[in-house]
Amino acid sequence: MGYLLGVDTGGTYTDAVVLDAGAERVLGKAKSLTTRADLSIGIGKAVDAAISTAGISAAEVGLVSLSTTLATNALVEGQGRRVALVSIGFDEADLTKAGLSEALGTDPLIRIAGGHGHAGHEVAPLDTATLEAAVAKLAHEVDAFAVAGRFATRNSDHERRARDLIRAATGRPVTCSHELSAQLNGPRRALTAVLNARLIGMIDRLISACERHLAALGLDVPLMVVRGDGALISSKVVRERPIETILSGPAASIVGARWLTGEANAMVSDIGGTTTDVALLRDGLPEIDPEGARVGRYRTMVEAVAVRTTGLGGDSELHLEIDLGGRPLRLGPRRRVPLSCLADEHPDLVHDALDRALSSEVPGEHDGLFLIPMGGPAAGLPARDAALLERITEPMALAGALRSRLEVPALDRLVARGLVMISGITPSDASHVLGLLDSWDRAAAEKGLALFARRRVASGNRLAADPATLARMIVDQLTEQTVECLLESAFADDPAFAGKDPAELARHRLTRVGLTDHRGIVETSLKLGVPLIGLGASAPNYYRAVAERLGCRVVLPDHAGVANAIGAVVGQVSQKQAGTVTSAGEGRYTVHLAAGPQVFGERDAAMDALEAELLAEVTARARAAGAEDIHTSADRDIREIEVEGRAMFIEATISVTASGRPRVAHG
Repeated sequence: MGYLLGVDTGGTYTDAVVLDAGAERVLGKAKSLTTRADLSIGIGKAVDAAISTAGISAAEVGLVSLSTTLATNALVEGQGRRVALVSIGFDEADLTKAGLSEALGTDPLIRIAGGHGHAGHEVAPLDTATLEAAVAKLAHEVDAFAVAGRFATRNSDHERRARDLIRAATGRPVTCSHELSAQLNGPRRALTAVLNARLIGMIDRLISACERHLAALGLDVPLMVVRGDGALISSKVVRERPIETILSGPAASIVGARWLTGEANAMVSDIGGTTTDVALLRDGLPEIDPEGARVGRYRTMVEAVAVRTTGLGGDSELHLEIDLGGRPLRLGPRRRVPLSCLADEHPDLVHDALDRALSSEVPGEHDGLFLIPMGGPAAGLPARDAALLERITEPMALAGALRSRLEVPALDRLVARGLVMISGITPSDASHVLGLLDSWDRAAAEKGLALFARRRVASGNRLAADPATLARMIVDQLTEQTVECLLESAFADDPAFAGKDPAELARHRLTRVGLTDHRGIVETSLKLGVPLIGLGASAPNYYRAVAERLGCRVVLPDHAGVANAIGAVVGQVSQKQAGTVTSAGEGRYTVHLAAGPQVFGERDAAMDALEAELLAEVTARARAAGAEDIHTSADRDIREIEVEGRAMFIEATISVTASGRPRVAHG
């Protein structure tokens, strides 16, 4: 059997690791900067270096598996391509629920008549004329479409017809909500479909970049991707359902943490460039979030590990808070390219601009900030946004790009679309100044922090006396926000605090005092009751202080910096599908199948028919996802009520799972 190659593409770094055939030990590992403009460059450097370090030839690799935080980061930062939502049969009130209107933002909404009732019957005919006219107008203004129909999980006919019409008219990718979840709750299904459509272009770029480099190495092997529940899935399937990769990176890190440490019960915290992901290991396994993956402010219908993802990382943007009495700094949620990193590639640009800014006693609003064009489609941009984007043809100082304050909102929109990135000081720069990191240009980091330290706080005094003082303040702020993040997760997972707001508990005065082991008229103590596993390349720089604040043991394993890449190749392929049987009365049992409702006269016959179809579908999907030696299991959740001493059938949900190890090319 060939060697296993795991790749993890994050917001800052791309990691690669080579494991032996039995996935028992690490043979080689490497890191490279993630190259947003062309992901294949960063992937290629990391893969080539890992293979070289392992002392094997590329031809000996039998399986490649990929995890990524790009989708998670995009949702946390509010980024993604422009999409249109086709809403079938929903009223206006539905579109305000589940955060759907917020997620859609200024992207177009097409509301048409149609949809079905709870039993799968057609409520109104599908308005194809209105759909055709709207699609023709938007064909060149959006990158993808999302389609959501009322009760589409009970009858998907209208969604499928709308999808076929849109594809024929535009050739654009189309996501149907029923393809992503079998659950009710139309607004959340619509939200999930919108987010999926928004991520299609990004994930396709990632997979294509990986495939290009594998082809350049002459490798014709299976390419798998880690799903949000830690299972593996083929790259072909992920291209259509990229939403399943949200929390891919966190899921892979949890699998990697268990593999690296052997800890059965622990809090796992993985700090990356953009986010910190926290999950609980209980009896060696992570929990699956029963309500669907939550990323940032969005609650989706994607099955994934129960992870709390916070916009806090080594490359988080730095904010100056002016409130009296509070901490003067705040980090996140958006990522910025560290100044030290940009200066490594463009030293003249960065140092010249910083030197000019430092020569003035009064710092300008945009001093120390730079813009980096990312490329990609820019369809549907307002005129002001498009004009600004045309001027950003290469990395440049932010102040030189803006011609008026009216263009600041335009820049925000370009950043949200992922067309432009901002570079400024980050915790990574602070780590360079403190000697905790030496990857990039320390001098640029010192100049950037010296410039930011001149800013005035509410008292009128300068923020900090020198770069080193500010650097320590930034690292201390990262420690405090990480502690808050971990406490939120701990309170959320502890049954004793069920029903309480974990964010409020984490910031409560008694909690904060308890962490200091207060001894006064009242004595309070509080600590984390399980070990903390710190993952991520920068975890050794920050997590000892975090564990000290929480009063717990910290585990910083070897290879912690490539835990995601390790987790990418030690999992299984798994596919799950669910369906429902409902009853309008005794002797009438409706099975809600993909092709439409089917009525049976007996309850057991209806459930057997549904289970058989689900087994066939999920087995085929597992095989298409790259599994072999497939094992299946089925679970029936039957809801009944007692009426006059007799059990009356209400509804049954059948869930079927098929799983197996991924196919390997050699052996």
